[in-house]
Amino acid sequence: MADTTSPADQPFQLGWEEWVSLPGLGLPAMKAKVDTGAKTSALHAFDIEPFGPASRPKVRFAVHPIPGREDLSIPCSATVVDRREVISSNGESEWRYVIASEIVVGDRRWPIELTLTHRGGMAYRMLLGRQALGEDVVVSPGESCCQPELSYDVYHSAQVRQVAPARALRIAVLSREEHNYSTTRLVAEGEARGHVVEVIDTTRCYMALNALSPEVHYDGTRLPRYDAIIPRIGASITPYGTAVIRQFETIGAYCVNGSDGITASRDKLHAHQILARHKIGMPMTAFAASPKDTGSLISLVGGAPLIVKLLESTQGKGVVLAETKKAAESVISAFRGLKASFLVQHFVKEAAGEDIRCLVVGSKVVAAMKRTGAEGDFRSNLHQGGHAEMVRITRAEREMAVKAARAFRLNLAGVDLLRAEDGPKVLEVNSSPGLEGIEKSSGKNIAGLLYDEIEKRARPVPIPKGRRRS
Repeated sequence: MADTTSPADQPFQLGWEEWVSLPGLGLPAMKAKVDTGAKTSALHAFDIEPFGPASRPKVRFAVHPIPGREDLSIPCSATVVDRREVISSNGESEWRYVIASEIVVGDRRWPIELTLTHRGGMAYRMLLGRQALGEDVVVSPGESCCQPELSYDVYHSAQVRQVAPARALRIAVLSREEHNYSTTRLVAEGEARGHVVEVIDTTRCYMALNALSPEVHYDGTRLPRYDAIIPRIGASITPYGTAVIRQFETIGAYCVNGSDGITASRDKLHAHQILARHKIGMPMTAFAASPKDTGSLISLVGGAPLIVKLLESTQGKGVVLAETKKAAESVISAFRGLKASFLVQHFVKEAAGEDIRCLVVGSKVVAAMKRTGAEGDFRSNLHQGGHAEMVRITRAEREMAVKAARAFRLNLAGVDLLRAEDGPKVLEVNSSPGLEGIEKSSGKNIAGLLYDEIEKRARPVPIPKGRRRS
């Protein structure tokens, strides 16, 4: 007599061991022991670290999916469902984090709960308990792998990049201004993507320097391991701020902008030397230390009118326009009397108090705005009363902005250009550009574009421990 039972009505059969997949955790192939004697399911995990606010706790951890292969680890993160006491078969109790994940076995998928525990000495990296088995699941204790088998080879191919989930990141924004526009936008955008973003006051950080375990401390406690650091270092604390960034670089965190690039961009003389080394167009610039060189210094940049800049000026402060040679000599003399370091620069008249701010993220210009100075002011800085509007830039301007950001090895940069008669000139490279003006003038989600770059760089793929990036 023929069997009239449909496949959907037939029980789902499992053996005492099965190949499973946990796609939401980026684990495409694992061999699990099916144990109806155990109530809960368990996943091997190490470096278990809770993070995030108490109202939305998360946990991140790493998994060795292949028994005996501790050189291969998969970084994972998940929302914490519960934390409960689990008593093992030998009577020992352990408090474990509980997470939820979708499991795939054969052609079936369903949600389960998993407790996280170190199973490094076990033959199976996962235990499938009876709570995870539906009523229509039948376990055959004498059979192995009733469902199709998978392969660990997936961890050694490009396919693992495609199945990796959107792992939650722990990110620190180094800023002394928690409530300004740029900082609040970075926090809001990161949290909207499921990341945990913490604002850290750079000046309240201090460092433990040692060869084996360098650390950063904050208000009496050691800071956790961050996946990414977004520096918002003010000019007044550049030396100490870059020292803190160097410490995070030593620990191995991905820093959007490195300490070397920030340091170089803040020193106007060093910055112009880098631009010259990379053959990037800029206004004629000169620097000297001796008062006797004033006349020669002025002639090197084509005479007056000219610009005199303090080497560490920001937001248009410490920048003076000298319209005549006599005025230039007076300003230079005054700066030297104060023992201030400065440079002189050719004044590009045709720019007419306007410049172009190109916002570079990664290796592309994501937005540009034209900044025009306030009435009667040659400076176009928004902090000095200027205003901004969206502008279309040329291919040459785009390429120059990207080249300038690369020269400083900055992944987030505001490159300021002047439109001169003989082509664009780089005026400045800002390693901590504000987001308010560029977002409002362009209408673009610049913070979101920055997180696209961070997620690409900071989310690691499975690699042997010995080959981790430093």
